[in-house]
Amino acid sequence: MSNAMPTFSIGPIPVYGDLILAPMDGYSELPFRSLCREYGSSVSYTAFVNAIDILQGSDSAWRSLRYLENERPVIFQIYDSDEDRLIQAALVIRSLEPDAIDINMGCSVRRVSGRGAGAGWLREPDKIERLLSRLVRELDLPVTAKIRLGWDDVNRNYLEVARAIEHSGASLIAVHGRTRQQGFRGEADWDAISEIKAAIRLPVIANGDVRTVEDIERIKAHTSCDGVMLGRAAMGNPWIFSRQARADVSRSDLTAAIQHHLSRMIEFHGQVDGLLRFRKHLKRYLLPQKLSVHDLTAILRSESLPVLLQQLEQVGLCLDLHAPDASLMVNGVPYSTYPRVEQLTTALTTKAGYNRGRRE
Repeated sequence: MSNAMPTFSIGPIPVYGDLILAPMDGYSELPFRSLCREYGSSVSYTAFVNAIDILQGSDSAWRSLRYLENERPVIFQIYDSDEDRLIQAALVIRSLEPDAIDINMGCSVRRVSGRGAGAGWLREPDKIERLLSRLVRELDLPVTAKIRLGWDDVNRNYLEVARAIEHSGASLIAVHGRTRQQGFRGEADWDAISEIKAAIRLPVIANGDVRTVEDIERIKAHTSCDGVMLGRAAMGNPWIFSRQARADVSRSDLTAAIQHHLSRMIEFHGQVDGLLRFRKHLKRYLLPQKLSVHDLTAILRSESLPVLLQQLEQVGLCLDLHAPDASLMVNGVPYSTYPRVEQLTTALTTKAGYNRGRRE
């Protein structure tokens, strides 16, 4: 990579490649995220983490921030409605050495946006600029934001929001081409993303209605964006980051991806929980196989690893989970315990000193 020209940069951080796995709650955890990185995703965003949970020392929140060195650039995404909590949480997780910190200003879920977090921020561009300006001053690494086009169809203030983000000194904007009101309904407005790209100098990442390899090229040509963020299209389809059509994936490649993904889920979550959490991924991997309802149901309801492997073998997918996956090790330590939660939470007990040191 040292001799290659970066596709774009996040502040001083070079990015090699134009496709990025979207931060998706329940999906963009380390096992799937690291797999997509190996297939070509150029940046690793964590799924969004509640600033309150970080500051309260929630194990699940801190686990969400685990990453592998070969995932870099790594961006931690956090959310909250309160400026001070977001800044405090950002300063605490800075100790884990991400490459950037992203503020989620696009989540449309009512329990998030309804309390002013996520897309709730879009109603107050001045407040966005104030928050991000404070973060840029406090942190010694890039600050980014992920947004939507506005709160609803009446308030599509995306240009005002984009300019506020640029004025704050932030380093990148990712744009989902729908409003908070739309959720995931209707069509993404690529014209609006194009307007944002033309109005500001920051790198712009386009997101929304990119389902195929052909869509990647269409949205790039339509918006002139610097990169494309893939969410639902990547579920059960890491090959899209290699610009390989899902229909062209061989049975052996499918088997290998399922094997690597499942082994990482088990390593990260333990066998029982990992197997349970993997079901949603496995369903996505198997849907294009046109299995009978009986076979698919039997596979997804498997309650033990031996039964699951037997069920998969019956449909021609023979997995070998005996050999350890070398990519699951960091400095010789299994990533299920790296970094350890107790190591991470020591940052909480010293955050006052850390904050004070930054301000000095």
